[in-house]
Amino acid sequence: MGNPNNRQNLIEVHNLKKYFPVKTGFKTSYVKAVDDVGLYIKKGETLGLVGESGCGKTTLGRTILRLHEPTDGKIIYKGEDITRINMHPLRREMQIIFQDPYASLNPRMTVGDIVAEPLEVHKLYDSKKDKQDKIYSLLETVGLNREHANRFPHEFSGGQRQRIGIARALAVEPEFIVCDEPVSALDVSIQAQIVNMLEDLQAEKEFTYLFIAHDLSIVKHISNRIGVMYLGHLVELADSKELYKNPLHPYTRTLLSAIPIADPKASRNTKRIILKGDIPSPLNPPSGCPFRTRCPHATEACANEMPALKDVGGGHYVACHHIDKI
Repeated sequence: MGNPNNRQNLIEVHNLKKYFPVKTGFKTSYVKAVDDVGLYIKKGETLGLVGESGCGKTTLGRTILRLHEPTDGKIIYKGEDITRINMHPLRREMQIIFQDPYASLNPRMTVGDIVAEPLEVHKLYDSKKDKQDKIYSLLETVGLNREHANRFPHEFSGGQRQRIGIARALAVEPEFIVCDEPVSALDVSIQAQIVNMLEDLQAEKEFTYLFIAHDLSIVKHISNRIGVMYLGHLVELADSKELYKNPLHPYTRTLLSAIPIADPKASRNTKRIILKGDIPSPLNPPSGCPFRTRCPHATEACANEMPALKDVGGGHYVACHHIDKI
């Protein structure tokens, strides 16, 4: 899937697959974590990615960055196929903010050393003083103090540790950042601070984000467009406002119906959609449409053929055989 304005696309993904081998006795099966995904991300925009746990969101983000090597498909960055090339020169331009800020920070290194490591790897300073100045500048950019440079990760709160992770990602002045659930482990008030900071940085430095999250209200707030994943497949992709106003895929409608509504009256008048059954195993996914085993609209056609992700108008892509009947 591509965008007509290809010159605007920073990232394009074509038929991307990531399968993980699992050996059971003498047999090797494969977990289809990402299965035939296609999308594009325009320069300067935020593409939100949502879906329940285990649907392949994080694996997709890491595969785009080649932290996982793709099983098949193509990754296009600035018009160049980067699927098989040496990624070291591009690490400066493509970074990630990890979900767990404590697990991703070396507990034996000071904050200054953690932030300085990318500068040293890519030789982005002229002298010790220049390196020190850049460390202080990065810490202040994410709302920390110079004094924090000499402390260790365990001395900080969760929100502060996430800011350290963001400072490390910003050290190499990237263009594209995968935000892998950067606020899921934080308190609500801290979540707002981190999201607002990411938006301010994007406005200032024209970053492009792939924002992966569970919280649909946060994704709506920060994203220009939103993609919905289910069992390794992208089932819907649309403009943020359009997706919330007019969700077409039955799984998207289920997700949106689960969003809590603060108004008691409006909440009573909103019908919650309850899915039956459990998510199928990615080791043994159902034939045809991956959602058919839980979909109230499934027919024999859904079992026989995987629906293609089609544009139904205005850049609203949906993978469903029965959009007109829903």
